[in-house]
Parts: sequence; structure tokens; C-alpha cells
Amino acid sequence: MRISTTIFLTDETISPVRLARELEARGFDGLYLPEHTHLPVSRDTEHPAGGEAAREYGRTLDPYVALAQAAAVTGRLGLGTGISLLAEHDPIALAKRIATLDHLSGGRFTLGVGYGWNREEAADHGVAWATRRDLVHDRLALMRALWAPEPTAYEGRFGYSVRASEAWPKPAGGAPRVLLGGAAGPKLFAAVAGRADGWMPIGGRGLTEHLPVLRRAWEDAGRDPEALQVVPYGVLPNPGKLAHYADLGCAETVLQLPPAGEDEVLRVLDAYAEHVR
Repeated sequence: MRISTTIFLTDETISPVRLARELEARGFDGLYLPEHTHLPVSRDTEHPAGGEAAREYGRTLDPYVALAQAAAVTGRLGLGTGISLLAEHDPIALAKRIATLDHLSGGRFTLGVGYGWNREEAADHGVAWATRRDLVHDRLALMRALWAPEPTAYEGRFGYSVRASEAWPKPAGGAPRVLLGGAAGPKLFAAVAGRADGWMPIGGRGLTEHLPVLRRAWEDAGRDPEALQVVPYGVLPNPGKLAHYADLGCAETVLQLPPAGEDEVLRVLDAYAEHVR
């Protein structure tokens, strides 16, 4: 099993360059970064885990800039978002950013996509909450048109369209791997089966129950059963848990690192390193 990591990198934590070098030196397989542009201080939206959103939500580094730094100082480390809020982006500009990162890193990028939880953050980007899922799907389709090998037009439903265009560089593999994040359910599983390469379940709980349902949706959509990728995300590891994921067919797990300075992050990495041996 591939063992990757995720962390809220901020202006107060270990740097992307130092972390990426240390991950690769210890044999870890990837680094995934979350995304929040800002955290409105006055809001009604509760954090999905309950309570107040932690300090790091309002201090998060731009994941694409941070991952570009990580790519520049590593040779094999996988790079990904966990997750990127596509509804908050201009999809034409984001398609270029992702294609450039994937091209320059030699095809190491994974696009983890989410719908978001913070209504106030989304509203500041002009996102209508009720349509955010359709908006994300629409923007992903537009980005794929720009990544297509031949000039491809796309008529969007939410204010963005693109003419058939020359749009280079292309992602190294034609298009990056796309994993959808979110809670288990019919809507999400239909989106995974229809629009993604797999699912990124946060925490990895309930997989024994949920995976057969997802696999049925995947196969009903005509997808190759062997192609489904399920990547438990933000996991606090122990040998039994990781063995269980492997038994379920998960080829990669993403371990949670604390949003901390160098000393604490490296201490946790050393504790986790036994799982990559």
C-alpha cells in the first residue's frame, strides 16, 4: 500500500520545501494539501466535525503554490489536493495551473475535489450553495475540455464556457487522477462513478459498509471494477487499520499530520515511518 500524508500547511507550520524533502527521504509516497481561501469570522456554518473551525483554516497556504515548491525539491513524491474547492475557482485559469504543475512534476499530481462545507466562504466567491455540486461538476468538465488532446469546446451552465482552443501544456498523463471527497451516499457515489477515478473518504470510517454500495454504483455506470480507487484520507494510523484498508483493496492511504512546526511534524513522521517500510 502507498502511504501518503496530508497537513494544513500555514504561515506558522513547517515549510512545504522542508516537509517534502523529509517525506521523500523517509520513503513516503505523497503529500496532499487542503484548500481554504479565507475563514469568515462571522458565520452560521458549523464545522462538520462540530465546534469551531481550528485556527489553521484561516491561515492555510495556497495548495497549488505550496505543491509547486514541493515538486521542485523532490523527484518521486506524489502531489495532490485534499481537497480543492473547484467552485471557488475560475476553471480556465485553474486548468492551466494544474496542467503546468502536472507537466513540470512529470505526472505526479492528483486532483482531490470537494464541494465545501463553509457557506460563508462559498458565498464570498459568488457560489449559490444549493447548486454547488452541479457547479463543481460543470467546472471539472470544462477543465477536462482544456486538457483534451485536440481543441475542444465546452458550453458551461454557470457562467464559464470555453471555445475550442490550443491550451498547453497538457497534464503529463493526459489528465490528472481525480478523486472526489465527501460523505458516503447515493449522490456522492453517483458522482464518483460518473465523473471521477475514485473516492477520498475522510477518516476512512465505515468502508466495510460503504464500499459494496460504491462498487455497485461504479459497475452500474459501466466502469471497470478494477479501476475504482478508494483512498482513505486524514487517517490516524495503526497496523490493524492499515491492514484492514489493504484487505478492502485500498492501494493508498493518506495519514494526517499535525499543523505544527518542524520539530513536532518530524517527530510524528518518524513515528509513522514504520508504516512505509
